[in-house]
Amino acid sequence: MTRIGIIGSGAIGSAIARLAVAAEDEVLIANSRGPESLTALIDELGPLARAGDARAAAEFGDIPVLAVPLSAYPNLPVDALSGKVILSTGNYYPHRDGRIEALDTLASTTAEHEQALLPGAVVVKAFNNIVSHHIPHLAHSSPRTALPVAGDDSEAKASVSRIVNTLGFDTVDAGTLAESWRFEPESGAYTPIYAADLDGFAKNYLGDPGAPVSAARLRELLASSHRPDVAARQF
Repeated sequence: MTRIGIIGSGAIGSAIARLAVAAEDEVLIANSRGPESLTALIDELGPLARAGDARAAAEFGDIPVLAVPLSAYPNLPVDALSGKVILSTGNYYPHRDGRIEALDTLASTTAEHEQALLPGAVVVKAFNNIVSHHIPHLAHSSPRTALPVAGDDSEAKASVSRIVNTLGFDTVDAGTLAESWRFEPESGAYTPIYAADLDGFAKNYLGDPGAPVSAARLRELLASSHRPDVAARQF
């Protein structure tokens, strides 16, 4: 049985937690509002789930999941995350995170920026190019849906890929953190690739049920992806 600590109880963090307990993994979830705010979610998840603070989540398993905005990084228990492989699901949204020059100028990808903020950890990127409600819809799909995984350490990527596999997805090695722009927002391998109907997704993404994307197709999309003009991002 795997133990997974999840920092962030929003849509992505909660979706991962649901898949984890369905796979009979133990989870400990933390958020910025405190364990008492997680009562309903823990009750839903059942006996394999518990609530705690961010430090407890960081220490709970071998590979903590970070499902928090960049603006929350100053409040993370950096010492508890040091030496760990981190599965980061985050993206850069200027309206929420404020403008970050290194990202706007393309001097750094979001994943590289996260790595710089957590110098003692090993950041691996996954689950950041899929909308939250597509996660349960496409987990264990037939054919299997693939998600990209990027990182600078091959063993760390393999470890994260095993978790992603257990949660119901194939994985594609998307290269290093410097190459992770290929599946950042507005790139060619971002959330719309999992849409069942692109027009409908653009109008009301929450109404789209999602459609499987094979590993072979994801490799094609990553190879042909374009780097977005991050400085022009308005969301």
